Amino acid sequence: MKLNKNRLILLAACALWLFVIGAGIGHLWSYESTPGVAASAPDRWPADSRVKPAADRATLVMLAHPHCPCTRASIGELARLMTQARGRVAAYVLFVKPPDFSRGWEQTDLWASAAAIPGVTVVRDDDGVEAGRFGAATSGQTVLYDTGGKLLFSGGITGARGHAGDNAGRTAIVSLLTTDGSEREETPVFGCPLFDRNECPMGKEVGRETSDH
Repeated sequence: MKLNKNRLILLAACALWLFVIGAGIGHLWSYESTPGVAASAPDRWPADSRVKPAADRATLVMLAHPHCPCTRASIGELARLMTQARGRVAAYVLFVKPPDFSRGWEQTDLWASAAAIPGVTVVRDDDGVEAGRFGAATSGQTVLYDTGGKLLFSGGITGARGHAGDNAGRTAIVSLLTTDGSEREETPVFGCPLFDRNECPMGKEVGRETSDH
């Protein structure tokens, strides 16, 4: 009888453990597969932007949070995209920097990785002004404009949060650049909010200034 009781306790403990593990995996998958807020990107290149589009090729802009771990995959996909595009696009990565954060706060490993990609120019976006001009709300948001300043694509270039690999966004942009057409002009974007410090796991209060701004 005692053996049966111990066995029941063990089975109950195993069942509880499996339930907790399953719930954790389900929550993680739900988080990874839930997109962020999509951009309300302007149909034409914003005239007041200090970022100047290329005159001889399409221009791509990615808006990024420098401390968002999800954006590491977006930067990796951008590197692949630039290789596939073969000089057909000029690209910018704009890293948002709040006004009350210390100098150099934005220059993380993500900044260095983006700057190392041939054909990509990295720019500090003070107070997220440029992100606002492009209507971006989520890190990893990517927009593509043609030589006439017309919006061709708006969305993300990963299939889930922090997941590198083939995805609809990168495929669409490469198709637009190499064949002048794509079945998709929008895709979900996966990343941390650009302007909500409390929701970005790595960028809440890191490097915040307390006196001299």
